[in-house]
Amino acid sequence: MQYCSTRGGVHGWDFKEVLFSGFAPDGGMFMPESVPVLSPETLRSWGALNYTELVVEVSSLFIPVQLIPREDLEGLVGDALHGFSVPEVVRVARLKGGLSVLELFHGDTLAFKDLAMTCTVRFVDYFLQKQKRRATVIVGTSGDTGGSAIQSAKGLRGLDVLVVYPRGRVTPVQEKHMITCLEENVHVFAADGSSDDIDQPLRRLFADQDLVRAHGLMSLNSVNWSRVMVQLAHFIYAYLQLSGVKQVDGELPELEVVVPTGGAGNIAAGFIVKQMGLPLKLVAMVNSNDIVHRTVTRGDFSMATDVTQTLAPAIDIQDPYNMERVFWLLLGRDGAPVKKMMEEFQQSHRHSLPENHRKLLSQVLSTGSVSDEGILETMRKCWEDNQYVLCPHSAVAVWHHYHCSHSATINRCYIATASPAKFQAAVQRAGLTFDLPEAVLALDKLATRFQNLERSPDWCKDWEDRLREKIQSVSSSRKN
Repeated sequence: MQYCSTRGGVHGWDFKEVLFSGFAPDGGMFMPESVPVLSPETLRSWGALNYTELVVEVSSLFIPVQLIPREDLEGLVGDALHGFSVPEVVRVARLKGGLSVLELFHGDTLAFKDLAMTCTVRFVDYFLQKQKRRATVIVGTSGDTGGSAIQSAKGLRGLDVLVVYPRGRVTPVQEKHMITCLEENVHVFAADGSSDDIDQPLRRLFADQDLVRAHGLMSLNSVNWSRVMVQLAHFIYAYLQLSGVKQVDGELPELEVVVPTGGAGNIAAGFIVKQMGLPLKLVAMVNSNDIVHRTVTRGDFSMATDVTQTLAPAIDIQDPYNMERVFWLLLGRDGAPVKKMMEEFQQSHRHSLPENHRKLLSQVLSTGSVSDEGILETMRKCWEDNQYVLCPHSAVAVWHHYHCSHSATINRCYIATASPAKFQAAVQRAGLTFDLPEAVLALDKLATRFQNLERSPDWCKDWEDRLREKIQSVSSSRKN
């Protein structure tokens, strides 16, 4: 299995090279040069696997045994997914009216990011130990990724983690998961801007290949292929549990999967799973930051002037960077049009999809947009019907259940990306109550540590310089 860039400038890289790279040197995103197709027989044979075993099977399709032998892979994934708050790691809540919710939030930071992040960090640490070297991870976050990266990597001797989060645009629990970690390999920055603002200096840092090579700079955002790879298992697990495939022979039944969408990592994973042969009907639901919805329905792939702050802050994103992976697959894995499209988008923050491309996209992806009032209404309705509390992001997906017509012949799955414990203000605004886990209550008693990235006339350059200085000083101190 070899990997290439979505922009056509890089081919023939292996999993380890891609794992440590983040963005490709040509600015694109790494994807497998070929996508393995699962036969119905293979898929049905996986029906008895638990979630951890399924992650091993999926990962083994993309990681050659020469890089990580099977026994080692099983150990790494098993260790990564050990200690989640439910024995099955992920759980399906089967509610009234065909509402099936796949809970992906039972890790340390109560968000779906923990699943792929813990595995990816184990893969990184495995190679670092074998080569006796260090790496520096830099993560921009809209809320959940930063805390997950910190909790997965804290205390690892071969890894330093720099996390940048948008001050005032994350919930108190999200913030505390980041700033209460005092491990010496964790460095947290609070930036006066949006998560899309944060992405700009990070892209500049990764474009400096001398810096990347000198300091082992890498990303653990869903830019990193390994994160998306592990997320393939979400969709395959949902399919095996909810499509009815275990009950029918012959043609595979279809499953509709509804996903709350920000950076589009889960949507990219779902589309790859479709390419692997699973008959999924994908629905991407967004909040008021509706660029994915506008792209699918109108071909308007352009950022709004500002990122709107909503009750679902982890998907307050106007740059859904994983859509680049979707475009690449959609356009027959041709890097030339993707390169032209994405460079135009990065320069002007606007691109108009040709109508034939928009139609192709709309055939594989449906979308919808939900207001804050729609989020609150859905949270109340789900509680009234089921005594089940949704987080606001999960409510963005479940809104679709209450407002869109469905075929009685197709089973459906709604992705729940986070625990309501992380979004207490939204739960209270919906007029609901939720008993907080002890681990969340304990966060208020912990000391904090972080640095500020303040807004200035040339803020992007200033933030880049501050982060560059931190990367260099961390590397220097480790060598000493």
